Amino acid sequence: MDLIRWLRTQWDRATAVACAIVGLVSLILGWLGVSDATLPTEQIPYLASNGLFGIFALGVAGTLWISADLRDEWRKLEDIHSDIRARDGGEGGSWRPQVPASGPRGAA
Repeated sequence: MDLIRWLRTQWDRATAVACAIVGLVSLILGWLGVSDATLPTEQIPYLASNGLFGIFALGVAGTLWISADLRDEWRKLEDIHSDIRARDGGEGGSWRPQVPASGPRGAA
């Protein structure tokens, strides 16, 4: 039950792990095919199919993992921002510059 809930909340990390596994298996199968072939013309199909697909799958995995990390960081920043708003009474925070009601200095 907890695994299903984790997969629903962390779908991008689970997909990244699956893509990484598929990419590594594809690269290993391509390497095994190339190592058995002696002529370069026999090796090119393995490089073109398994090699490129494996690298693409690893790139997708890395992108999904970074996207999940960025989403976590944005969630942390939103929590910090809501804590600041709650502490300051919903006014937006004391970190904003205070501008006098009459306007900037020296203005007519």
